[in-house]
Amino acid sequence: MSCAPIELKKKSEEFYVKWRTYVGACGFDEFVEFAVSLSSFSAFLHSKGLSGLHQISHGLEQQVLSLFDDESSHHIPPGTLGDLSSRIEGLQARVANFIDSNSTPATEQRRASSEPVLPAESSFVHHMWLLGSTPEPWRDLITQLRYFGIHTHVFDWATLPTDTTEPAIVLIDGGDLALEETCHNARALRARFSATDLIVHNLRSDFNNLKVALAAGCDFCFAHGTPDAVVMAKIIEVCSRDEDPPYRVLVVEDSWTASKSIRRTLEQSGIESFAVTKPSEVLLGLRHFQPDLILMDMYMPDCTGVEATRVIRQHAEFLSTPVVYLSGDSDVALQVDALRLGGDHFLTKPFNPVILNAVVKSKIERYRTLRRSMQHDSLTGMLNHLTSKERLQTAVKAAEAGNETLTVAMIDIDHFKSVNDSYGHPVGDQVIRSLAWLLKQRLRKTDLVGRYGGEEFIVILPNSRAEQGLEVLDRIRRDFAEIRYPFRETWFNTTFSAGLSQFPISVNVETLIKDADDALFEAKRLGRNQLIWRH
Repeated sequence: MSCAPIELKKKSEEFYVKWRTYVGACGFDEFVEFAVSLSSFSAFLHSKGLSGLHQISHGLEQQVLSLFDDESSHHIPPGTLGDLSSRIEGLQARVANFIDSNSTPATEQRRASSEPVLPAESSFVHHMWLLGSTPEPWRDLITQLRYFGIHTHVFDWATLPTDTTEPAIVLIDGGDLALEETCHNARALRARFSATDLIVHNLRSDFNNLKVALAAGCDFCFAHGTPDAVVMAKIIEVCSRDEDPPYRVLVVEDSWTASKSIRRTLEQSGIESFAVTKPSEVLLGLRHFQPDLILMDMYMPDCTGVEATRVIRQHAEFLSTPVVYLSGDSDVALQVDALRLGGDHFLTKPFNPVILNAVVKSKIERYRTLRRSMQHDSLTGMLNHLTSKERLQTAVKAAEAGNETLTVAMIDIDHFKSVNDSYGHPVGDQVIRSLAWLLKQRLRKTDLVGRYGGEEFIVILPNSRAEQGLEVLDRIRRDFAEIRYPFRETWFNTTFSAGLSQFPISVNVETLIKDADDALFEAKRLGRNQLIWRH
C-alpha cells in the first residue's frame, strides 16, 4: 500500500468521529463538518492510490452532497440516515480489513527503517495479475516489466487465486470476453480488492465501451491495438506514484474572522494556507509562501481584488498562479469583469465549504499539471534541460550553505544512433524511457534526474560524494545492460557511459557540468559502458 496503515487508520477515524458527532446532534453545522471530512477522506484515498476504497468513498460522498440544503430546512429522513449509516459502517469495515492485511511486522519494519544515504538497488517488488486465456500475446511485456521490479502472474478466470493478497495491478484482457462479462468480473474484483488498480486492455475504442467499463470500476482502459510501450508506461506510472506535497493557498482577506474561517475549511482538507490582511502585502506573501493558488476577497480597504490581481499579473513568475475570488456580491457583470481581468473563478459568500475545497483543489491540480508539463520532458517524464539546470543551481546553493558535497553525473546511451537506424525511432524512444524509469526507481526521492537532450541524462545527487555516486550508478549501468528489448523475432540490448563531477571540487554549476561532460567523453573514448570521475 502507498501509505502507512497507521496513517490510513488516523484519517478513517477522523472522518468517522465527524459522522458520529452528526448522528448525535443532527444539526446543519455538524452535517457540514461531516461532509467536508468525508470529502477530505475521499481525496486522501485517491492521492494514496487506494482505488477500491476511493470508489466506495466517492459514491458515499456523492450521496451526502445530494443531501445538502440550507440551514433552516436541514433534515435527513430516518430511512436515508439508516442507509448512510450502513454504507459508512461498510466502508469502515473495508478499511479495517485492509489495514489488518497490510500491517504485518515485516511491512511495518520496512516502513520504519530509515532510507540509506544512497540505495544500492531496488528491493521492492510489485506484483501484477494478468487475466486472460493465454500469456503468449503478453510475453514481451511480461519480460520487460520484470526488469523494473514488476512481476506478472498470469491466470485465467477459472484459476483465479482466492487468497487475500492484493496485487498492485490487475490487467484484464478485454478481448477474451464480451463487454458484459468483462464488467461483471471487474465489479467482482473491485468488491474484493481495496487498493488494486484495474486496467482493461483490448477494448473496442468506442465511447460506450469505455463508459461502461469505467462505470464498472475500472481505473484505466486501453483500446485494441494499443502498443505495449504505452501499456507498460501506465503500469510503471501506477507502480511508482509520487506523493505530491500538500496544496498551498495564499488567503488575501482583510477580515481576520473571515480569514480564520477560510483557513480552517482548507485545513480540514489537508490544504496548507498563509494569510495576509493587506493587498499591499500580497507580493511578499507570494514570494514567501510560494502558493499554488490565491484566494482573494473582492472588496478590501483602498483596493479591490481585481486591482490586486492586475498588480500580481505584472510579475512573470506569478502570471499563471490561479486566483479565486470570494465576494458577497452576486452581480454577474462584476464577476465577468473580474474573470476577464486575470481571475480564474468566482465564489459568492457565504460559501459552501465542500464547494470551496473542490474548486481550490481542481484549480491547483490543473495548475500543477500545467507547471509539470512545462518543467518535464514529455517522453520520459524527467526534468527537461532548462529545469535541470535551474534545479542544479538551487542544489549547489543549498550544498554551499550547508557545507555539503554534491555529485553530478552526465549519462549517455552508447551507440544510440545505431539503435535508431537499426530498429527505428519508436524502439529508440523505448530505450530512453527504460533508462529514465531505471534511474528514477533506483535513486532516492531527493535525487534529481533530467533529460539533458536526446539520449543524454543529467543526475544530481545532493549530499553525496562522487565515490557513492559511482557505486550506485555502476550498479544501474550493469542492470541496464541486462535489459532485453524485443524486436520482431529477436532481441537486443544496449549500454550507457557516464562521467561524474563533485562539488566543491568543481566550484560552480558550469564547472560541474563541464567536468562531468569531459569525464563522459573520456569514458566513451576508452570503450564505453563505464563510468569515470574526473578529480
